[in-house]
Amino acid sequence: MSFSSEVKEELSHVDGHEIHCKIAELAAIIGLCGRLQCEEGRYSLILHTENVAVARRFYSLIKEVFHFQPEVSTTQHDYLKKNRFYMISIKDSAQALKILKTVQLINNLGQMDEEFFVKDNPVLQRTCCRRAFLRGAFLSAGSITDPEKNYHFEIACVSKEKAEQLRELFEFFGLEAKIVLRKKYYVVYLKEGAMISDALNIIEAHISLMKFENVRILKDVRNSVNRRVNCEAANINKTVSAARKQIEDIEYIKNTVGLERLSENLRDIAYARLEEPDATLKELGEKLNSPVGKSGVNHRLRKLSQIAQDIREKGYL
Repeated sequence: MSFSSEVKEELSHVDGHEIHCKIAELAAIIGLCGRLQCEEGRYSLILHTENVAVARRFYSLIKEVFHFQPEVSTTQHDYLKKNRFYMISIKDSAQALKILKTVQLINNLGQMDEEFFVKDNPVLQRTCCRRAFLRGAFLSAGSITDPEKNYHFEIACVSKEKAEQLRELFEFFGLEAKIVLRKKYYVVYLKEGAMISDALNIIEAHISLMKFENVRILKDVRNSVNRRVNCEAANINKTVSAARKQIEDIEYIKNTVGLERLSENLRDIAYARLEEPDATLKELGEKLNSPVGKSGVNHRLRKLSQIAQDIREKGYL
């Protein structure tokens, strides 16, 4: 089971909410994957999904809020026999209209209103209902990437208006969601791990949140260790390269004018470097007859490099 499916499975069992929260969640589910049919003045409401968690949630919410049982049927794709599709139907016209009016999804013309995501919608006035609405939206049209691979949370909408309202709901909770047009869908998405954690908390996927955070912590530790190792490797390479250049300069001085021409301080550090090509500046300083610190050693080695450069340019010391 994918991580996205695990989250939806958990959300399908969330309970302990008031009726108004269940209505808000139903509004999102119906609005994003429900369909209203009208034949000869008779209405029916149909929800079609291949996710059993969504089907189970929709069925249980209808039963708990309206106290009647929808019809359930399943089909399989002709070519993909493993894919099972669930259809939850409310074919009684009065019941269908009651549901749509309660969740504020039908207009005065008897049509499912595409503009149901409005700020003054009474379904979305409470903070808890906004949480429930986002939960229903994710159940219906959302997905989340396995955090081991990447951080990505999204909800696909068929209209820009619906996507904008979802984005505003995320902003209400302090999350900076973005919208991108992908084929025929407007996708509301979050990319940062911290925001995705907050989103999982908002929709009350607490078990999934803990799993997500555990992966985040491990990845952060792993990345931190990798950065430290890379930094240390870079420092080692830098030190080795610097030491190699120092030895080349000292050898050049030795083979041209001779190290005896140098002052005692420079001559001592030159011999120390030739004897200990892999030593650090601190170690070189400690090996001198009169020990000096890192800055003193670095100053003398720089002076030797300058002398070598002068000899290369002028031909003499």
